[in-house]
Amino acid sequence: MTVTNKSPAARPVLTRRGGSAVGDRVFSWWTLGTGLLVLAILGLILITTVREAWPAFDAMGLRFLTERIWDPNPATGDAIFGALSFAYGTAVSSLIALLFAVPVSVGIALFLTELAPRRLRGPAVTVIDLLAAVPSVVFGLWGILVVAPALVPVYQWMHDILGGIPLLGRLFGPVGSGRNFMTAGLILAIMVTPIITSITREVFSTVPRADKDAALALGATRWEMIKGAVLPHSFGGVVGAVMLGLGRAMGETIAVALVIGGATNITANMFAPGNSMAAVIVQQFGESTGTFTAALIGLGVVLFAMTVLINVLARSVVRRAEARMKGSLA
Repeated sequence: MTVTNKSPAARPVLTRRGGSAVGDRVFSWWTLGTGLLVLAILGLILITTVREAWPAFDAMGLRFLTERIWDPNPATGDAIFGALSFAYGTAVSSLIALLFAVPVSVGIALFLTELAPRRLRGPAVTVIDLLAAVPSVVFGLWGILVVAPALVPVYQWMHDILGGIPLLGRLFGPVGSGRNFMTAGLILAIMVTPIITSITREVFSTVPRADKDAALALGATRWEMIKGAVLPHSFGGVVGAVMLGLGRAMGETIAVALVIGGATNITANMFAPGNSMAAVIVQQFGESTGTFTAALIGLGVVLFAMTVLINVLARSVVRRAEARMKGSLA
């Protein structure tokens, strides 16, 4: 930077050197390139997996998405590869996980940013971060050895109470073993809670202090301040945190494979065994060949497409909700 003075009394005027402009252009092109690199990698992943899965797509056609039967080694006839049951299991277990994880995560984040004493925040954040670092296989082993057997009496109690109610009875039907959709969802909820909590806490901490003080100065209670200042400001970030947690839940393999039951099943009963796309890939990939391998790769393509579609829909919901919030605030 150089300083030029038109007169002795004039204040210094800062002018930019040519090198600074060059640095700005280099930085702009570098950031653009890194962003395009991410898109290119995703595109290459999609192209490669679709190419490897094409034999299964060609053999099954649209039935790959609509067929619920998965029979790679039939006694007679051709093999049948249907992803519908596994897509259903992925969606159900992930939704159960979010149903339990999101309220807990948001509550923990609000407590740490708005209510917790300063001396408690550091240890609590450390524990949450450590929980996020636990390997998934540990959660799976804990789930199959401890959680699943312990929950069988609870599931049976819920079935005895709610099983006779027409609609709820279908959700809380007969109980087999503890390896089912509900157990998988609970294990996933424990696994994604640290992720959602950490990101949500960071989002809440970005709310301007002036907005909170203004709400309190107008006579709002602490909850009214959170509802009127913190949550509207953080809505988009919280949805982003939930989407990251959902992506972790949908893509989890070992933990789900151990506790979901391993059945090709579409049922409303949350206490029935099932399977997910990620889990069936890790269960059967080692013994697959030819079109069977292509079908398992095809499950990965469907999972990738589901994740992208859900994220696009979530961003659309966030944009519309934020537009309504801004309109109401105006």
